[in-house]
Amino acid sequence: MTDLVLGIDTGGTYTDGVLLDFQSREVLRSTKTITTHHDLQECILKALDAILPEDPGAIKLVSISTTLATNAIAEGKGRPVALLLLGYDPELIQRFSLASNFATGRFDYLKGGHTLTGEEARPLDVEAIKRIVKDYEQEVEAFAVSGYFSPFNPEHELRAEAAIAELVGAPVVLGHQLSTKLNSVQRAATASLNAALLSILQNFIQSMYTALHARKIDAPLMIMRGDGALMNGQIASQRPVETVHSGPAASAIGARFLAQQNNALVIDIGGTTTDLAIIDNGRVNIYEKGTSVGEYSTAIRAAQVRSIGLGGDSLLDISVEDRLLIGPGRVVPLAYLSQRDEHVARSVRTLAFGATKRPSADYLHYWFLNREPTKPLDNPRAQRLIELLREHPLPLPTILERLEVIHPIQVGGAALIREEIIGRAALTPTDLLHVTGEYAPWDREAAEIAARFFARLKQVSVDELDTLVKRLISERIMEEIITFISEQSIDRTGYISKPHALGEWLVEESLYARNPYLGCSIHLKIPIIGIGAPAAIYLPAVAELMRTDLILPEHYNVANAVGAVSGSVMSTHEAWVLPVMRGMNITGFYVQSGKERKRFARIEPAIEYAERKLEAVARQEALRAGARDLLVEIEHLDEGAESYRIRATAIGNPTLG
Repeated sequence: MTDLVLGIDTGGTYTDGVLLDFQSREVLRSTKTITTHHDLQECILKALDAILPEDPGAIKLVSISTTLATNAIAEGKGRPVALLLLGYDPELIQRFSLASNFATGRFDYLKGGHTLTGEEARPLDVEAIKRIVKDYEQEVEAFAVSGYFSPFNPEHELRAEAAIAELVGAPVVLGHQLSTKLNSVQRAATASLNAALLSILQNFIQSMYTALHARKIDAPLMIMRGDGALMNGQIASQRPVETVHSGPAASAIGARFLAQQNNALVIDIGGTTTDLAIIDNGRVNIYEKGTSVGEYSTAIRAAQVRSIGLGGDSLLDISVEDRLLIGPGRVVPLAYLSQRDEHVARSVRTLAFGATKRPSADYLHYWFLNREPTKPLDNPRAQRLIELLREHPLPLPTILERLEVIHPIQVGGAALIREEIIGRAALTPTDLLHVTGEYAPWDREAAEIAARFFARLKQVSVDELDTLVKRLISERIMEEIITFISEQSIDRTGYISKPHALGEWLVEESLYARNPYLGCSIHLKIPIIGIGAPAAIYLPAVAELMRTDLILPEHYNVANAVGAVSGSVMSTHEAWVLPVMRGMNITGFYVQSGKERKRFARIEPAIEYAERKLEAVARQEALRAGARDLLVEIEHLDEGAESYRIRATAIGNPTLG
């Protein structure tokens, strides 16, 4: 009997699905459907129904990848959390402006923390922790705790967790459980991000389990981590920050699998983001020191990916300087909302008759009710807004007029959008594809009317607007490729000002060859593998600008879902071997592994013990996560000063149900 596996990728715009033969790795069926953020189970069921075999019992594994965590961070939609910093120096954080790295504005400094040798720096102020928890109890969904040098001694983090648990039932995330690295700011950022993402990923995973049960699929559920490894769904629900870059990692793995290329740049254009990743000698490059998402630097080991807020559903707008803006925010295309809602369809069509009092792009910005608030809103205007949108979506000027306000901030619009109570629709590149006929599954007439209205505001024709949008998208991707690979910043001033830095000049000259005396040509030495629904539309121009080849493999539009079932199960654990100091002399060594600290007289038995313990723990967790045919790798990461960070990685194939 053939063993079948399902791959599902849930992105910010689309949910993709594939059915594969596990032995031959042949794609048997594939599908692409709109991601329904208000009810993830809806889009998952739709994807499943399109690819399910006649006998659901033949499915032996379900593996998923998602950009939900990455998109939530990029769009500022993480849940409200409080961060407790134990033993951190407030003056140091302030002097170097490090607080912006924390994924929350609710953070407090408390006495506690440890030293470089794992000794208590100051006693933990448990009473202060309890006061802070009571203050935040009604404001946050989770707590994060990060102690100074907690990888060397997590005692204070564990005591803080116990104190919080006595008072509230909210989840508590501890920094040392996510990272053994010594960058205290990075560890705090990682803990706070994990806390902010908990409910988002837990809702997604629960939706997956419910959907699988509804379709009588009894198979293990795995989720792809940001480093391309698979982990058990239940483990992932507690460590959502490790799924940051899950989608891009899956896309890179899927691209390599489909294109059979060992060296390439993968560009995945979705509705919400465009993601870049490099395949080198058949493997996805990994950020060992920790990956960044948006403005946050984390301690999470993940695929070397650059995610930018640019996609088919990026908001098109006009700045106060009359410049065309694309993204980074994602909105629902007007063509889609108009197709689903008759009132919007009629409202958009009135724009063709010039019925607006003072034409502006705001007339193309529609707000609609995504879901009902879970609790009463404090702002009466916000409550009135919900009542208005229960009837039908409305353009922003109409909303402001009916609520008798002059700005959305007066009704708390940003918070309602961030919490996905309210959704937004506006003109997007996808709408322009409806106009050109390159991609037109929804209300093409509404897209054409909206595009003409926007083009008049920009004082160009619709054809010129389409050309300008495509040019800006391709140039933006080119800039991001150069920045990603060169690790050098390029801050182009745009088409009005002259370049004032060499890097900017090189890009401009490579694009336009304007200088009559000096020229340059920037080219990519490896091919581009394009994936994602709009890849065939936008990436040929990018490949031309970068003077390289573009590969669009079969099934390129669902490569993420293919990648989701092409990874391996991996479990990684780390321990520290630290010198015990008496004055300037080393008198022994500690092995710090999680909660356990063990002392040795010499370095050799300390390292031996750390290796044995880590191998056993990594192997046990990998088996629990659903791995088979295990291989365990041990690495020694020299941290200097007679200190070692030792890593054990257990790798295996997923066990089929």
